[in-house]
Amino acid sequence: MKRLAIATLLAATALASPASGADKPLDAKGTWSVTTRGSAPLPPMGWNSWNAFGTDIDEEKVIASAQLIVDSGLAAKGYRYVNIDDGWWAKRRQADGRVLIRTDNFPSARTADGNTSFRPFTDRLHAMGLKAGIYSEIGRNSCGQIYGDPKGPGQPAGTITEREIGLYGHIDQDIALYFGEWNFDYIKVDGCGIRALAADSPQVKSGRLRALDPLIDYDTIPRTNIPAVKALFDQVGEALSRNKPGNDFVLSICLWGSADVRSWARTLGNLSRTSEDISPNWERMLHNLDSASRRELYAKPNSWNDPDMLFIGSGEFDDAHLTEARSHMSLWAMLNAPLIIGFDLRKASPAMMGVLGNAQVIALNQDAAAHQAVLAYDGDSVQIFTKTLADGSKAVALFNRTGSPIDVKLIASHLKYRADQPITLTDLWDGGTQSFTSEMPVHLERHQTLLFKASGTRERAQGLYLSEQPGNVNPAVDGIVHPMADPMVYRGLLPWRSTKADGEHPVYGGWGGARADATPFAQTPKIAGRTYHNAIGTLANSRLEVRNTGFSSFTTLAGIDDSVADPAVRVRFSVHADGKLLKQTGWMKPGDSPATIAVPVKGARIVELVAEGNRPEMQTVAVDWAEAALDR
Repeated sequence: MKRLAIATLLAATALASPASGADKPLDAKGTWSVTTRGSAPLPPMGWNSWNAFGTDIDEEKVIASAQLIVDSGLAAKGYRYVNIDDGWWAKRRQADGRVLIRTDNFPSARTADGNTSFRPFTDRLHAMGLKAGIYSEIGRNSCGQIYGDPKGPGQPAGTITEREIGLYGHIDQDIALYFGEWNFDYIKVDGCGIRALAADSPQVKSGRLRALDPLIDYDTIPRTNIPAVKALFDQVGEALSRNKPGNDFVLSICLWGSADVRSWARTLGNLSRTSEDISPNWERMLHNLDSASRRELYAKPNSWNDPDMLFIGSGEFDDAHLTEARSHMSLWAMLNAPLIIGFDLRKASPAMMGVLGNAQVIALNQDAAAHQAVLAYDGDSVQIFTKTLADGSKAVALFNRTGSPIDVKLIASHLKYRADQPITLTDLWDGGTQSFTSEMPVHLERHQTLLFKASGTRERAQGLYLSEQPGNVNPAVDGIVHPMADPMVYRGLLPWRSTKADGEHPVYGGWGGARADATPFAQTPKIAGRTYHNAIGTLANSRLEVRNTGFSSFTTLAGIDDSVADPAVRVRFSVHADGKLLKQTGWMKPGDSPATIAVPVKGARIVELVAEGNRPEMQTVAVDWAEAALDR
């Protein structure tokens, strides 16, 4: 394992550090590197069986849920994907490697030749105007097999190899079956099988499952074999492209923020899970929220952050907790998270259907501008999220994380609106309107989120700060060399672990990446003693791709953030348009005043911002593109 860790470290360094030759990662490419595979221009919406039924799924439950989605009007509001999760398989036939379906639970899958087929099932969903989703696993064995009850429902049967129903060793075959033959539209691919089956694991020691040397060390980030994990998912992406050449599919990568998935998911998958599973309690919702809320620059059309499914309707988000249910829905909408219902809709009350079906809130999630909300105020008690909408207005969510009422103030600069002009707010839950100038006091009840659509006069009259349009800013190279655990994620008690360990420690390789209006390490950007509230913060040895949606000029004040203490650090900044160098600064040192850059970009599709350091590894060197903006 020591040799594996060293090899992994070297491979990660090679991927992230400046290289020789034509493939230097800091060289301007003139391209947008977010994947074009798959079809998720907006966050997918739908339903998944897991939170409601676990592995105890069957055709009747799934079709009944699908019918309720149609009959209730949720389908017309965008909930289109109906996804079966773990528990659908019978075994893998050893003669030819074909995965067989549990026909006792999915009777329409029976075939005369015994091959079984989901085609009647997907045809039925498609005839209802819906899309069909399936679950698989990148390793040999699914999460339900590894962590579930061996005698519980939905467990594959047969010999140890017949029960290996994951993609490992069968990627091309299984993807061809699921998408070519069975005509599914969506696949969620889990990663438990490449994480949890070391030789000393309980399942392996008992002889129930075969060992598979882990590629992911979930608790010790540097020991994960990042290139090997990515290579497996690359194969899935290539197989999907072959079997769905029209790109009419969604690939959901479920690696829970591990394996530095943040840095490469955008080149491959349409959704990327940012954390472990959500649970129907407030603490776990905070945990999952935090795993995605500071990754605003890592969510894009066709590749979204996924903090897991909605748990609205259950536990602390049920009818007795309407405030919490609305907060959950509001926050997922602001994050541009996939809106995937995880509830037995046969039990849904009118109030819960009203939360899930709020057209105004859904519209925030499905807004065509496709910008994940940015934290305008970030605290342990209160957070304020803002997002720029396609019609030029803003949305703002004021969120009370605590169990006590609290009084706060919304100020014009949170919205990047002028403080001397009126701002109008429309409440997206009760429809009320109010106006203020400069600042407004707001009272928040415990766990409450007030959600508004706001209109006012922008600070930047003829354009937008880059931090107002995170969906158009892609950290193609963010300067991270060795992924680091994220200390900002709320660490609540895990229901399935309780206190049978020494605590919940920071995990998820998400600390130190590019941020909007913050440094990579969650501080306010500051250069040469001056604070900047409009900035893109990143690391030295980074390259940002910026989509230009019709603007004529780019301006910024570029410099080394005051958090950098090493006097030997040097960074130079350059701006490129469609691969052509427009401006390059000289080498700058800590404490230098920022360099003023103003360049024409009319007609350019991609503007690239490069911060080049004077040595290969500069993971602690924060740099700021302060006041970075595109103007007409």
